[in-house]
Amino acid sequence: MNRTILHLDLDTFFVSCERLLDSSLKNKAIIVGGTGDRGVVSAASYETRAYGVHSGMPMKMARQLCPHAIYIRGNAGTYTNFSKQVTEILQSEVPLLEKSSVDEFYADLTGMDRFFGCYKFSSELRNKVFRESGLPISIGLSINKTVSKVATNEAKPNNQLMIDIGYEKPFLAPLSIKKIPLVGEKTYRIFCNMGVKNIHTVQQMPLEMMTSVFGKNGQVIWQRANGIDNTPLVAYHERKSISSERTYGQDTTDVVALKTTIVAMAENLAFQLRRGGKLTSCVTVKIRYSDFQTYSKQIKIPYTSADHHLIPVVLELFEKLYNRRMLIRLVGVRYSALTAGTYQINLFDDENKTVNLYKAMDAIRVKYGDRSVMRAITLGDSARTIGNFTNPFNGEPPIVLAHRHQ
Repeated sequence: MNRTILHLDLDTFFVSCERLLDSSLKNKAIIVGGTGDRGVVSAASYETRAYGVHSGMPMKMARQLCPHAIYIRGNAGTYTNFSKQVTEILQSEVPLLEKSSVDEFYADLTGMDRFFGCYKFSSELRNKVFRESGLPISIGLSINKTVSKVATNEAKPNNQLMIDIGYEKPFLAPLSIKKIPLVGEKTYRIFCNMGVKNIHTVQQMPLEMMTSVFGKNGQVIWQRANGIDNTPLVAYHERKSISSERTYGQDTTDVVALKTTIVAMAENLAFQLRRGGKLTSCVTVKIRYSDFQTYSKQIKIPYTSADHHLIPVVLELFEKLYNRRMLIRLVGVRYSALTAGTYQINLFDDENKTVNLYKAMDAIRVKYGDRSVMRAITLGDSARTIGNFTNPFNGEPPIVLAHRHQ
């Protein structure tokens, strides 16, 4: 029996989320990403595509190409919430779901034609996602993951496309070789040097020639060009780690600023844990120096999601890690080995009021935003740019929680 694979992709996901939050951004040129010169474009609206802007481009170049665009730093927590909402809708409707990224999904609909047409079901599912989340989404339907993904990309924006069984090769043939997943810029340049620009040429090439030029990847590219892909779906499972990183606009040795940043990261990630009903037992701190040498240290700890347990661990790891006294380009914090659970009182050093304090703080954050409540140490200038510090209180300052480290 032939498989039926549905691919779903939320169109310009970060931009769409920002437009849901602020309707005045509709039909305007929007670019989301790091706002410094070293930042990278995470998402660009279709209005900016005519100027050559695309995701992954240095923000400095995007500003030169499209200076009139509205630039937004964005908020990872906000996008995660929208992604989770869409994931829950899809999980309730399809028998097998693979979540390949925050805005991209595969669903296996094999056998569902016995009850109703898969294309009709897919179309109704797409409409349901848009109706319940407000996010535009495109879909592609075929017998495998590769053809479905390419079909989705051809259907964009906010549209759908089905490739009938047996028409995979004719559909792919006239398209650029860059449309095949696995063909990046380096591989594309090699194809160009060979005089190959479209998929039709690859379909006619001997498999032996592809493997001699590209090795094992050559066989995979040749199979995908011919519409062959037996890759199974990997059932969606919850993430096992969360992390945050900050690349500085200028390399720095300001230890106070560095500590301010990692404490802000540690605090925000701890809130993300509690909001998701998770605990962590492994903490990692990463440093990248100006010479691009990257170092990290991690430590196993008792399961927790409490700021006052995690922040001292993060600072301790940073002290052990920062020993070269060179300019630092990037710092990061990661919590891994996650498990489901809620914060429990430590009988030796916690009180009931500590748990109640976290509940009250988190309730404010859920209602007014991640940064509506923060520790005093995270108010430094260097910490302001790691998340969305938009003030939710109409000009009033955020609530500040003063603290001191033991």
